[in-house]
Amino acid sequence: MNPVFKVIQPAGILDSAKGSEFRQEIGEIVENGTNIVLIDFQDVTFMDSSGLGALVLGLKTVRAAGGKLFICSINEQVRMLFELTSMDRVFQIFPNRDEFANAIGSLS
Repeated sequence: MNPVFKVIQPAGILDSAKGSEFRQEIGEIVENGTNIVLIDFQDVTFMDSSGLGALVLGLKTVRAAGGKLFICSINEQVRMLFELTSMDRVFQIFPNRDEFANAIGSLS
């Protein structure tokens, strides 16, 4: 079975309002057979604890379906949030999409 890859690129502020949409989008792509999900944070300016909660629930959804979730292009605020909550140990974070592509290519 070939892996099905999808990129989700949220934008702006990832809070409780956007978090539920974000979770729903992850659920839908997993239901459609995607098993490798890349969340590209390039356009996210701020993320609060509810956005982080939505991301964790998204990770659980992807893992429950046997898939993998990766993150790239986080800004300094998001990086600090990940480090303060130790989520940088839970998520595999890449500096950008190119680094992700290189790593995934070397994994297959």
